[in-house]
Amino acid sequence: MVVPEEIGVAFWDLYEVSIPATVFGTPQPDLANPWYDLRMCRIRAHGPAGAPGFALRTRYGLDDIVGADTVIVASVPEQVVEDGEPVPEELVTALCRAYDAGARMVSLCTGAFALAEAGLLDGRRATAHWMHTAALAERYPNVQVDDSVLYVDDGDVLTSAGMTAGLDLCLHLVRRDLGAYVANQLARRMVVPAHRPGGQAQFIDLSVPATDDQGLASVLDWARARLDQPLSIDELARQAMVSPRTFYRRLQRATGATPLQWLLHQRLGRAQSLLEETGLSVEKIAKLSGLGTANNLRHHFLRQIGISPSDYRNAFPRQTQETSSR
Repeated sequence: MVVPEEIGVAFWDLYEVSIPATVFGTPQPDLANPWYDLRMCRIRAHGPAGAPGFALRTRYGLDDIVGADTVIVASVPEQVVEDGEPVPEELVTALCRAYDAGARMVSLCTGAFALAEAGLLDGRRATAHWMHTAALAERYPNVQVDDSVLYVDDGDVLTSAGMTAGLDLCLHLVRRDLGAYVANQLARRMVVPAHRPGGQAQFIDLSVPATDDQGLASVLDWARARLDQPLSIDELARQAMVSPRTFYRRLQRATGATPLQWLLHQRLGRAQSLLEETGLSVEKIAKLSGLGTANNLRHHFLRQIGISPSDYRNAFPRQTQETSSR
């Protein structure tokens, strides 16, 4: 696994670093013996002296990833993603050498930027944290970026979304290498699901899409307050005091969605919140979100988010309990 030396492991990135260290660096002799031999290989420091974060020391360097069976890039410095700074050249060179030598290449979260910079994702489907997939797609147009999945297995190159999706991918690697029984037992020991249904689309906030058209703000707020009621393009246009055609164009320009798509996203967002925060029945949630029936809610959930409403609810502990299903 590639890790920054000295400064560079920010608190946020520490989670992605710890996942492979836990999965592959802790021997499990009763499950498989020998287990993985994990080596942390350093790259140069990033960030100003005194920057918050952790310092790592390891005796392995980038030359040691050449000849490895699997190379994992858990993250890249924040400056690479947020400020467009280049991926360290020595890292790109080492990744190319390792891949040419036959290594399986893996990225977690923003580590996909390093694999993309090395050209290892060209023409391939890949993913990253949904907050960074737009930047990844813009910066590397030859990569087929998919922001709807937890991870992508493209054979010898694998990528994952951020945070806990990295754990999903690491368990998937164990499953590939050592079989389902070992992966399932390891997941039990870590007190996590061996396999989570759906994709990262279930974690994307659909409720408030970006818009720079302030003239639409009051109309969109008005519509969000009435999602449980029938809403038509004509009615929304009347609220905006423009023609339906003009409203259609303005909304699509501001949000990238048609009015019907925007309304569906708002209603799904409302349903997501109700599933997370209440114990209301699926039928009641369908009515309150304006999706009508439980069957219609399930249809759109499966199509847009990739899992059923019940699986989505199980993924989020409820913060409030509301047992009424009236």
